[in-house]
Amino acid sequence: MLCCSVLSCAVPSEGGRGVAWRRLRMEPRESWAALAAGGVAGVCVDLILFPLDTVKTRLQSPQGFRKAGGFRGIYAGVPSTAIGSFPNAAAFFITYEYVKSLLHRGSASYLTPVTHMVAASFGEMVACLIRVPSEVIKQRAQVSPSSSTFRILSHTLYHEGIQGLYRGYKSTVLREDLWSWKQGHVVDSWQSAVCGAFAGGFAAAVTTPLDVAKTRIMLAKAGSTNASGNVLTALSGIWRTQGLSGTHAFDLHPWHAQHPVAESTTVLPEDVCITRSETSEKASMGATCPCLFAGVVPRMTAISLGGFIFLGTYEKTRQLLL
Repeated sequence: MLCCSVLSCAVPSEGGRGVAWRRLRMEPRESWAALAAGGVAGVCVDLILFPLDTVKTRLQSPQGFRKAGGFRGIYAGVPSTAIGSFPNAAAFFITYEYVKSLLHRGSASYLTPVTHMVAASFGEMVACLIRVPSEVIKQRAQVSPSSSTFRILSHTLYHEGIQGLYRGYKSTVLREDLWSWKQGHVVDSWQSAVCGAFAGGFAAAVTTPLDVAKTRIMLAKAGSTNASGNVLTALSGIWRTQGLSGTHAFDLHPWHAQHPVAESTTVLPEDVCITRSETSEKASMGATCPCLFAGVVPRMTAISLGGFIFLGTYEKTRQLLL
């Protein structure tokens, strides 16, 4: 999800969770207030910035932005995000607080930052058990705006089983853990939020290749090389076929392959297919496959804005609950 992507989901987890980490020890009432406020803030960030996340996913999609839907159905896949956002944030906060309390016992004060970061890493691993299935369905819906979320869920379970919902788990955990280590600091003021927005935007740009790899893995056709979930294989495939600027190539996903591929099809590396007869036509349309930094602008924008939205919503909700 964007939140968290980017705490409760792509943006909350990437854009502002640190707000809820302001104390090493909180009273039970404060802990539950932080949990609820974090969940509400995560949902708000995900829903408000969902269009940016859709644009980013379609830019990273193997079939190219226009083929993935362009600006049509910009809220495709939002049910998956709406359902998974709050429990994802709850799983993170509960795990984070529990691990942090265990590590803090008897530890020196100078180890406090390490305690925060390690606890956050464990929180991400647990939260991804909820986040990844939601992300898989969301991204597949985003590149298939004509298909409903329920239809895509049913299709995934029928053809790939439960393991299909966890496609890209390792790449997602890797991406989110990098965010956790980057943001293992306290955000106590709007001034800090401004600094965090700039830092978050830079970090978003640097980790974009991992995000592209995650998208390629989640959208890959069942049985293909990328479907194995190997991050390095996905990254090397993108570099080999698209590099930094991108080249013309189109992937056929199970829910897109409604028409057979022409006999003149040439199979390119990383399960990317394009017909010779369509090459010039698609090239003239400006459709390109995602390069390693595809979608970097909407990703940076969403994460920077997400921090402000998360902070404001979190603080207001927390005040109402206490």
